[in-house]
Amino acid sequence: MIIDTHLHLIDRSALRYPWLAGVPALNRDFSYEEYATEAKRAGVERVLHMEVDVDPADIEAETARVEGLSRQAGSMLSGTIASCRPEDADFAVYLERQRTNPFVKGFRRVLHVVPDDLSEGALFRDNIKRLGGTGLTFDLVVLPHQIPKAIALAELAPDVQFVLDHCGVPDIKGGAEHPWREHMSEIARRPNVMAKISGVVAYADAANWTVDTLRPYVEHTINSFGWDRVVWGSDWPVCTLGGGLSTWVAATHALLSGCSVSERDRLLSGNARKLWRLK
Repeated sequence: MIIDTHLHLIDRSALRYPWLAGVPALNRDFSYEEYATEAKRAGVERVLHMEVDVDPADIEAETARVEGLSRQAGSMLSGTIASCRPEDADFAVYLERQRTNPFVKGFRRVLHVVPDDLSEGALFRDNIKRLGGTGLTFDLVVLPHQIPKAIALAELAPDVQFVLDHCGVPDIKGGAEHPWREHMSEIARRPNVMAKISGVVAYADAANWTVDTLRPYVEHTINSFGWDRVVWGSDWPVCTLGGGLSTWVAATHALLSGCSVSERDRLLSGNARKLWRLK
């Protein structure tokens, strides 16, 4: 069984995505139906939606839309990681509204597209601390040079469970392992951080990557965090930039070919089920 912890859905008729104008390859609709057809063939059985950095005014509408899709017969959608703005004064009120909705499993604020000092603000940090004891996770999406900023948040809020997306977004196309490698080893020392093995094909050379191209990055992430602190995600449709969902699933199985059944099961489904209390 595969639980995909990182699905993006894009519906430009219903929501606004300011960033899409700068990424022509993704500037179209990506529907649940399109994803589900391929995902079921690839062995995915359940999925968490990941916020898509919609216009701030559309944040709660995005959650409502995805929750509506989850109610359709046969839907694989089991929850959402919702967008948030911890830098805003009304975050506490927003958090209380979301806590009443069991479909919301956690939050994410995209940090690699904002100034580095955003996460260092007193209000941002106080609001991240509010997640402690709620059972709601916080996904971290940062570039390699920003991982120390993520470490600072993890240390500031030891009662919050963080999830580092996309193996720390390494520059696989450029073959760069430093300082990414050292930063990954360091952040993994924080017990309240898990890593997401998700969509790294998007960071490789789309025309030339092989499983061995990805291996140093995926294996270092798993070795750093251990098999109990990793989850899997597709990052669809971003993964289409490097070959697509089925290609990424196939590469994942190849990367796990020497692992035990227990290790494989923990990465592909068991850890996600436990972390987000998926039945």
